[in-house]
Amino acid sequence: MAQAQIPIQSMPPMPPEMPKAWKWYDYFTFNIDHKVIGIQYLVTAFVFYLIGGLMALVMRAELSTPDPDVLDPELYNALLTNHGTIMIFMWIVPAAIGGFGNYLVPLMIGARDMAFPRLNALAFWMVPPAALLLIGSFFFGGAQSGWTAYPPLSEITANTAQSMWILAIVLVGTSSILGAVNFVVTIMKMRVPSMSWDEIPLFCWAMFATSLLALFSTPVLAAGLVLLFFDINFGTAFFKPEEGGDVVLYQHLFWFYSHPAVYLMILPIFGIMSEVIPVHARKPIFGYKAIAYSSMAICFVGLFVWVHHMFTSGTPGWMRLFFTISTLIVAVPTGVKIFSWVATLWGGKIRYTSAMLFAIGLLAMFVFGGLSGVTLGTSSFDIHVHDTYYVVAHFHYVLFGGSVFGIYAGIYHWFPKITGRMYNEPLGIVHFVMTFIGTNLTFLPMHSLGLHGMPRRVAMYDPQFQTLNQLCTFGAFLLGASILPFFINMVWSWINGPEATSNPWNGLTLEWTTDSPPIVENWETLPTVTSGPYEYGMGKTLPYLGINGAEVAEESATS
Repeated sequence: MAQAQIPIQSMPPMPPEMPKAWKWYDYFTFNIDHKVIGIQYLVTAFVFYLIGGLMALVMRAELSTPDPDVLDPELYNALLTNHGTIMIFMWIVPAAIGGFGNYLVPLMIGARDMAFPRLNALAFWMVPPAALLLIGSFFFGGAQSGWTAYPPLSEITANTAQSMWILAIVLVGTSSILGAVNFVVTIMKMRVPSMSWDEIPLFCWAMFATSLLALFSTPVLAAGLVLLFFDINFGTAFFKPEEGGDVVLYQHLFWFYSHPAVYLMILPIFGIMSEVIPVHARKPIFGYKAIAYSSMAICFVGLFVWVHHMFTSGTPGWMRLFFTISTLIVAVPTGVKIFSWVATLWGGKIRYTSAMLFAIGLLAMFVFGGLSGVTLGTSSFDIHVHDTYYVVAHFHYVLFGGSVFGIYAGIYHWFPKITGRMYNEPLGIVHFVMTFIGTNLTFLPMHSLGLHGMPRRVAMYDPQFQTLNQLCTFGAFLLGASILPFFINMVWSWINGPEATSNPWNGLTLEWTTDSPPIVENWETLPTVTSGPYEYGMGKTLPYLGINGAEVAEESATS
């Protein structure tokens, strides 16, 4: 499915007041350009990645000994709550959906911008106030009920801080809904006329499925949090058992969104994987339609698995059985993607760039995390390890080893397109090695801790667990240090890196047909699509902009 893009249709001329390129200060304004908004999301997300990471390092320093000798328990609880909240709602979701989604989707489908540019900008500018509410909550003791905010604990601890936490999540959820509407309409209505549904890049398929899932699930979380806010501040009793409320109802409302939230975080990453692997393996993607439709299958089945988080909440036997089966079923479309990526790698001419290393690392991490997820989806096993460090190990392998590795792969892959500069490859490899080793040192021992009974979310523990906790703490600080080569690489390369061509990886999707970085209106002339986006080595031509003819001939002959 090679994709030849040839300019055949002129765009309407740009308005005379529209600049050819944005100034640095435009990135701090209410800008409606999807590329500016994508970078705003990415930079903001990375700031809060650092904040959430610092919280994790402080907690790991506390956990290096069994006694509370670094933090008092209330501050530990506040850091624990906000670490999880920031990493999910301020880091992975904004980076994967808001950052990559906004920057790439219009470029990949041949559109000038998103369908609703002002709504797009509004969605981003809801995120900074939400972040300020989370940080500001520490001045009122910090929300201390964990990122799940289960009542009755959330109704009796640090009420002002908990209310600020709720308002922050509702703001982020509203932003997510607005963004989801924009992505769905953009992908359905803004594609170039020559692009059919079976020629849409797989990242766009992933964003389409993600957006549908967000539209179905996010309002349910918002409803539950609004009811909790009323309980805390206005004397209602939706979740107060002593007054006839039901705490388990809150768990249903929360997890109906928050398990699909795992797919909101991972589906865009799956899309990134499907773009990175065929380019750097120089091989057509294996099973294009299977990967595309499996994203939609995950979107559908993912709405029917939430109760596996509640197997210990008085769940009746028939419900445990149903949600055990549905949880195991959702692994099938995920497995389709894994096998398709492995088949794409098999026999490919793999280039071990930083992007490819992180993609391969993600495969290893996600498969390992997925195996532990299958065990947790089985109610008989889950009951024994519920609320232990086994669960912490599982979701960090899935979310850090999955989502964060994928975000890094995407940044290295599209860095030349975004900045017009090439990054330093040796520094990228150092970053990967430190991240891979640090991740496994931090989270692999937690499986053993959980199987031997160490509870999560506590600062004090039995001394028998100290050795493994010290190993986890060492790994966490190595993981924290891994950000240094990445940060140095990105900043130095953005300023002084070698200039990139329009298509340094010889990719076949539409974003590689425009300048690096793209002009404000993306193209002077519209591209057209003559075949699919992944047919490397099939004798097809490469995108028309910015590639030397000799290089094209050589690539076509050897890929």
